[in-house]
Amino acid sequence: IFFFFTMATLRVSSLLASSSSSSLHCNPSIFTKCQSSPRWAFSFSVTPLCSRRSKRIVHCIAGDTLGLTRPNESDAPKISIGAKDTDVVQWQGDLLAIGATENDLARDENSKFKNPLLQQLDSKLNGLLSAASSEEDFSGKSGQSINLRLPGGRITLVGLGSSASSPTSYHSLGEAAAAAAKSAQARNIAVSLASTDGLSAESKINSASAIATGVMLGIFEDNRFRSESKTPALESLDILGLGTGPEIESKIKYAEHVCAGVILGRELVNAPANIVTPGVLAEEAKKIASTYSDVITVNILDAEQCKELKMGAYLSVAAAATENPPYFIHLCFKTLTKEHKRKIALVGKGLTFDSGGYNLKTGAGSKIELMKYDMGGAAAVLGAAKALGEIRPFGVEVHFIVAACENMISGAGMRPGDIVTASNGKTIEVNNTDAEGRLTLADALIYACNQGVEKIIDLATLTGAIVTALGPSVAGAFTPSDGLAREVVVAAEASGEKLWRMPMEESYWESMKSGVADMINTGPRDGGAITGALFLKQFVDEKVQWLHLDIAGPVWSDEKKNATGYGVSTLVEWVLRNAL
Repeated sequence: IFFFFTMATLRVSSLLASSSSSSLHCNPSIFTKCQSSPRWAFSFSVTPLCSRRSKRIVHCIAGDTLGLTRPNESDAPKISIGAKDTDVVQWQGDLLAIGATENDLARDENSKFKNPLLQQLDSKLNGLLSAASSEEDFSGKSGQSINLRLPGGRITLVGLGSSASSPTSYHSLGEAAAAAAKSAQARNIAVSLASTDGLSAESKINSASAIATGVMLGIFEDNRFRSESKTPALESLDILGLGTGPEIESKIKYAEHVCAGVILGRELVNAPANIVTPGVLAEEAKKIASTYSDVITVNILDAEQCKELKMGAYLSVAAAATENPPYFIHLCFKTLTKEHKRKIALVGKGLTFDSGGYNLKTGAGSKIELMKYDMGGAAAVLGAAKALGEIRPFGVEVHFIVAACENMISGAGMRPGDIVTASNGKTIEVNNTDAEGRLTLADALIYACNQGVEKIIDLATLTGAIVTALGPSVAGAFTPSDGLAREVVVAAEASGEKLWRMPMEESYWESMKSGVADMINTGPRDGGAITGALFLKQFVDEKVQWLHLDIAGPVWSDEKKNATGYGVSTLVEWVLRNAL
């Protein structure tokens, strides 16, 4: 019996050694033609977009995967977006969407709209707009909308609430317009606000950008895994009444680049674990570096190279996944200029599938079938890299780091009670194999600090506790740095993504002490999101400003049964605000 198990162990060890020492080799990527951005052209200028920016990635796969799944090609529609001063009442097209606040819906003593634009439209429609809004009890509240089908096209009224003062309101307006366009198979649409009173010139530009973002992301559908799908007909979007000129043109082009990154993030998370493996993530990183080779470089480390760097925490999680070995991804963005650069890092949790290991996820509430989204942090980081490759900010050097692997079960896998050693020498007693993401992030954060960065943001679908605390739409932000917290909150507000700063209660660390090692990897259920953040803090250099974003809630939409691309917009905005 001893001989049998010894020979089996030697055989497994031999296979592991063979796989870890080989060069990067994985299942062919579904992202085989990684171009720079979706085919969204803009009508601001007669000069066409360059060919590199006019194409988007085509998703296909060569070869077989588990289940013989071959994703369809996916291509976002070509949309011409223009900011125009055309009179809204005179505009001609398939669908006109108007965002109206509750104040805009105020009526006079004759039950007529007081708002000049709504008054003009209602007059042109012989009172149909007023009658429909009354009949449907439309009062301009957030989330409300009514649709009028007319002989010459359609009009959609979208409620903006008591006031439209945030990018989220205008983003929602764009999404509502996109939904109406898809329903009507409209080719040409326009979006306008019922009133722009009180909006500064800068606010108008930001509003136009948020509306364009809402339409671009709202019209996109990930149909790669459907046997049949309907392609949206939308060809053009006119944004009316918010101004024209180079500033608004630049802002909407910026939105285009960010949307391309968000869509990449969505597609990476949406793709199942039999399609997106650690090797596929590594290939995708290589394609991003190849597309933007003048500003982005890539270094992919295999298991043997990670072993040389003593990444014991990361490799312990990956040990069971012998069929899909780990790959440590490091992209670096920097422009070829001599000015001083601020060095920052974005670190993303990259578990392409999380079974829970020996602490297996079981039961209806475990969401094991959704654990493809456990690499949502990595998807956001790669999406941000793609967007920044287009935007090319000066004065900043950005490191994008992902420790990609699977958390599976096998005789070679990590067991509850094992003690693993991170690359900074700290030891961790594994009391729960389903708290694996923090083990991979430990070595990733140490690696990031070793790049000489000043600031780090990590994103991870780390805990269910954060969803219990903040619900499905809000990420939790943890940091000991008040300054960095303010930076990220401002970036998130500008991007329209929701987060909330959470406490770093140091007294909770006592519950993370081990009797035989430096620490355990998970504490009691109460305060689980906080102890998770405190665990990560042990692997960050004290001289480095660090913020942890727990995105377990907003990474996925249960309502749409789709990934959201959360984090890309905030990361890009934060990087640009750190450019010197």
